[in-house]
Amino acid sequence: MSTVDVDGKIFVGKSAKPEYLTLHFANRHGLVTGATGTGKTVTLQVMAEGLANAGVSVFAADIKGDLSGVSMPGEKDAFVARAKDMGFDYEPDRFPVVFWDLFGEQGHPIRATISEMGPLLLSRLMDLNEVQEGVLNIAFRVADEQGLLLLDLKDLRAVLSLVADHAADLTTQYGNVSKSTVGTIQRQLLVLENQGGTKFFSEPALQLTDFIRTDRDGRGTINILAADKLMASPKLYATFLLWLLSEMFEQMPEVGDPDKPKLVFFFDEAHLLFNDAPKALLDKIEQVVRLIRSKGVGVYFVTQNPLDVPDTVLAQMGNRVQHALRAFTPRDQKAVRAAAETFRPNPRLDTAQVIMEMGKGEALVSFLEGNGTPSMVERAMIRPPSARLGPVTPDERKATIAASPVRGKYDQAVDSESAYEVLQKRIKDGTTSVTPPEPGQQPGQAPQPDAPASGGSVLGGILGGVGGMLGGIFGTSRPRGQRLSTGQIIARDITRSVTNRVAGQIAADLGRSLGGSTGGTIGRAIVRGTLGGILRR
Repeated sequence: MSTVDVDGKIFVGKSAKPEYLTLHFANRHGLVTGATGTGKTVTLQVMAEGLANAGVSVFAADIKGDLSGVSMPGEKDAFVARAKDMGFDYEPDRFPVVFWDLFGEQGHPIRATISEMGPLLLSRLMDLNEVQEGVLNIAFRVADEQGLLLLDLKDLRAVLSLVADHAADLTTQYGNVSKSTVGTIQRQLLVLENQGGTKFFSEPALQLTDFIRTDRDGRGTINILAADKLMASPKLYATFLLWLLSEMFEQMPEVGDPDKPKLVFFFDEAHLLFNDAPKALLDKIEQVVRLIRSKGVGVYFVTQNPLDVPDTVLAQMGNRVQHALRAFTPRDQKAVRAAAETFRPNPRLDTAQVIMEMGKGEALVSFLEGNGTPSMVERAMIRPPSARLGPVTPDERKATIAASPVRGKYDQAVDSESAYEVLQKRIKDGTTSVTPPEPGQQPGQAPQPDAPASGGSVLGGILGGVGGMLGGIFGTSRPRGQRLSTGQIIARDITRSVTNRVAGQIAADLGRSLGGSTGGTIGRAIVRGTLGGILRR
């Protein structure tokens, strides 16, 4: 018996019969829950191995460092007997792994720009109240209108200083802007810098296509985020993963209901995402989870308690693995009942009682089958993983990073000319202002004469038009790392499903002509901007 059989199923464990996760339904999302020490990490590793063997890429956060062992062969002596009891011969194996780390210490750095993160997620990250979030939105609007790139924290700090210096003018245009509120946001930026935000908010920004790749044997890559240090900043961890999901949702093309996912995303310690989250953020999470499966992405939340996940999100989780829970308090008892009630009942099992009795490595499982209906809950023993169960050594990690397919691509940070540098020049020249664009003038552009800006050349006119469109959509002249203004989000959401497929094709064509992610981003921006402009008109 292999981890993936001929029918496209992943062998996860065994009850009275083998229990399989069907690849066709793996993008319908899932939930892995259980108390500490009951085997959630092993279940995650088993599922990641099976998906990789099926050619599906995986992204998972490694909270304790244990998941890194998937890059090394397992110990045969430890699991032979258990595998034999489950009806298959155990063979150690290792899997293609790419290590990532926001801080660049235990893997390749992951970076994003301030514009990509956007004001909503930044407000969550800095724990801003509604008034402070409003001022942050004004700062983004000013950056849009002035053509200022927001790439790193010093860019945002410079734009906030510009807002404070012109608070009176901006209050007339956008509502009350106080210097004290700007000062509070600046202090929160300092906290974010102390948590390592300076390393994360920079370039080169991550290209999501680097998560989706196969090795020479056709096995999917397991992308592992080193999150042990990141967990010291839980809001940075949760906001980063939500940003990553949002970027996947924005950039990946629609694929409908594929035979197998393109990528499966495991979100460990998922309760950090929902703790004290405002309604706007919860609505965004629900929207992304509900719609991202059509992009071929499966999302699996891993957490201790099913009550950690809001009902609106929990309803999207079709594949369930429930490890043991202990009912020592009234809340624990409520969690046991809630977990039992989410399963399709099995007349042979008292589900709530079994949840409290199971030992390490056992779990209640229910996977989607047939026409997408959940199977009856079964008590199963989870299969042993083929790779090492436990962390790699520092030398093994270094060797894996050295052989990585993205080695050298993200290792050195780049400081491009952006808002900070532009504003420094303007201060030197004495030309700083926050005057809004003239009617008919694109944000971030100077008033244009009737003649084409580049001596009347056709190429100049085309590039000027593209730049103007990108300026109108994103507020800057640089395609990578830019965001829609607040008022354009509604139009974007309306046109997203229509434009994604067309934009993907244009992105591919322009990517070949212009090179890399820049061409792809321009392609998406042109199509979305054109249709968005039609709707706005």
